[in-house]
Amino acid sequence: MEANQNFAQPSLDPALIERIRGGDRSAFGGFYDRYSALLFSVASRVLGDRKEAEDVLQEVMLVIWHKSGDYDPKLGTLSSWAVTLTRNKALDRLRARTRRLRLIEEVTILAEDPDTTPFPSANELLYGRERAEQLRRALQELPPEQRTAIELAFFTGLTQSDIATRLQQPLGTIKARIRRGMLRLREQLGGML
Repeated sequence: MEANQNFAQPSLDPALIERIRGGDRSAFGGFYDRYSALLFSVASRVLGDRKEAEDVLQEVMLVIWHKSGDYDPKLGTLSSWAVTLTRNKALDRLRARTRRLRLIEEVTILAEDPDTTPFPSANELLYGRERAEQLRRALQELPPEQRTAIELAFFTGLTQSDIATRLQQPLGTIKARIRRGMLRLREQLGGML
């Protein structure tokens, strides 16, 4: 277990991250060898699923490769930064899984309810269109950065971490934009929600 012995050498980390920032693939390979077991363990504990933990590890490694400039040694060690990224990605995935399961459960309950009809009435269709148009108008009134974050979160199903990566913004910024945007939508739409 040479990788575990390397945890005791955080003095190597500043040079390693600088080389990664410079696009050095062998340095990145060294980082992977040193920390992948630890990061996989963190993801596995959070998710309880080996396959999903592997996916999270891959996502984290991509973030580290592309965003190594985000690491600030004044805020902590390289290993603590990587563990925090892994934990946050795993928690985002866990939340997304929970949302999917809840949606599947709701759809299953609706499908099993004999009183529900698979075809909406004309009134339901009209009301649905009116609600959709109200929502569209309310979204258009949001500042563009809030609208984009909300659309990515709710209409494409991306996690907040995925949105932060896609928009190249800090995760906290994305969370704040979504929250502020949702509060404004609630004010604008009032009783409709």
